[in-house]
Amino acid sequence: MSWLCLVEYDRAESRIQLLIAMASSCTQLCLQCRRFLCSKTVASTWQYCTQVRHCIAVTRVPTKILNGSFIIKGNPTTTQAKQRWKQQMFCYSDLAAKHLATQVKEDKGVEEASTAEVVPYKSPSLPIRDALLATESQMSLDLDAAAEFSALEVISDEEAVRISVPSAIPPASTSLRDYVDKSETLSKLVQLGVNLWKLEQRPNVGSMLLRLNFNTDVAPRLLFLKEIGVEDSRFGYIITHNPFILTESLEHLQSRVNYLKSKKFSSETVASMVSRAPYLLNFSVKRLDNRLGFYQQQLNLSASSTRNIVARLPRLLCGSLEPVKENLKVCEIELGFKENEIQHIVIAVPKVLTANKRKLTQIFDFLHNIMKVPHNLIAKFPQVLNSKYLRLRERHLFLEYLGKAQYDPTLPNYISLDRLVSLPDETFCTELALATLEDFCLFQKTL
Repeated sequence: MSWLCLVEYDRAESRIQLLIAMASSCTQLCLQCRRFLCSKTVASTWQYCTQVRHCIAVTRVPTKILNGSFIIKGNPTTTQAKQRWKQQMFCYSDLAAKHLATQVKEDKGVEEASTAEVVPYKSPSLPIRDALLATESQMSLDLDAAAEFSALEVISDEEAVRISVPSAIPPASTSLRDYVDKSETLSKLVQLGVNLWKLEQRPNVGSMLLRLNFNTDVAPRLLFLKEIGVEDSRFGYIITHNPFILTESLEHLQSRVNYLKSKKFSSETVASMVSRAPYLLNFSVKRLDNRLGFYQQQLNLSASSTRNIVARLPRLLCGSLEPVKENLKVCEIELGFKENEIQHIVIAVPKVLTANKRKLTQIFDFLHNIMKVPHNLIAKFPQVLNSKYLRLRERHLFLEYLGKAQYDPTLPNYISLDRLVSLPDETFCTELALATLEDFCLFQKTL
């Protein structure tokens, strides 16, 4: 019995020693693993992965990592995609270099701190610089391969839509000056003397000018104006006031010039009319014919008289007829002129037809009611109706102050209405008032 107990005791003791040895080995192993896990290598590896995922999210190019090399899915066909690809690859290269450098430092620390039983962590077979150069060379090869496209290569509609072509001119602006350097048409118009700042204030005119081609749209119209006798110096004035002449067909322009010449307007007269009334050639032949017929019938004028007033004031063919009709009624009803007197006034001063109604009645009231000039004398000198009211009033009051306000041609010391309003101040004082200019200036201060 005692022998059996001794045997069992020895067996128990050997088991306890074996367990103690196993526990010691496990403790050593745990300490080594803890030292390795607490190093900066794992932290840097996790940080590297996080940065890679952030770089992918920023560049938004689908990628995957395979065996330490970066493969980009898809074929970048645009400059923008290529730039994003380069940005991503440089980001990967920078992160890879930092990560490899951190791993080498940590490996050295682990080798120095670990015991002989711990197997050291092996660094990659390539050095850091070689790995970085290899990555950049691989990236450059991929970029060169992706950038080689043929002009005849067939691409899909989706790829064609994604291609972005930089615009030569600003896409939107509130002023035409931003387009002058980019647009040949605008730069040539500026050289011709066109005021673009006036045109850009008109709706849709700026966009219309940008769509025009100078060689096919503008130059033929300018040559046409040159052929009919318009001077080069008037091109800027005509286009500034009527840019739509650049969109009129040459056939229509020529037909309107031919119509005016058929009505016995000379070539010089047509050129002068177009230069002073830029919108003249924008109206159809039918409208021009109706306007000429209106003035001839309304005023009972002959053909030559009608041509005379239209040639002197060509905007009569361009403007509205309502102001003309109203002024004719004012002259007949309110001012009391006879038909033949109105006819004489219009032939002498066509601007009466388009004059301001208030100004016309104000001048007539002063002439007829204050100066006591009869209708027939006003009709004989109709230029007085086109004069300035202030000048007429000041000179009449000065002559009245001197006792020389005599406008009746049958009486002595007669003063003509025409000379009263047309002479300059100095001549008026010396020839009509027989006074000095200083006296007239002092009298004006008393008014």
